[in-house]
Amino acid sequence: MKAHRKQPLYLAFLLHRVSGLALALFLPFHFYVLALSLQGNQKLDSFLHWSQLPLVKFAETGLVFLLAIHLLGGLRLLALENLPWSNAQKNYAAIAVASAFFVALGFLLRAF
Repeated sequence: MKAHRKQPLYLAFLLHRVSGLALALFLPFHFYVLALSLQGNQKLDSFLHWSQLPLVKFAETGLVFLLAIHLLGGLRLLALENLPWSNAQKNYAAIAVASAFFVALGFLLRAF
């Protein structure tokens, strides 16, 4: 393994990229559900009934985590590019992951 891949900031980079890819894969499903709303109330209502299942709620929690990690990782990148470098960058990356976890946990607790 290359030395730079052992650094904590490489993990922050990887999380940002993977979360972006996962969100991009989710978008067609999201657009499909939006299209259901145009096809009539019955199809959308049946989907919304399905979305109340606990497994779907956990999947939504994962989605919220991906959104939060991608947002906070993007903010970290903006700070990295526009502010002077500091040794606290690793701490900022850890704070971003922890914040995303707590946002997702808050969503999960509110979902049930």
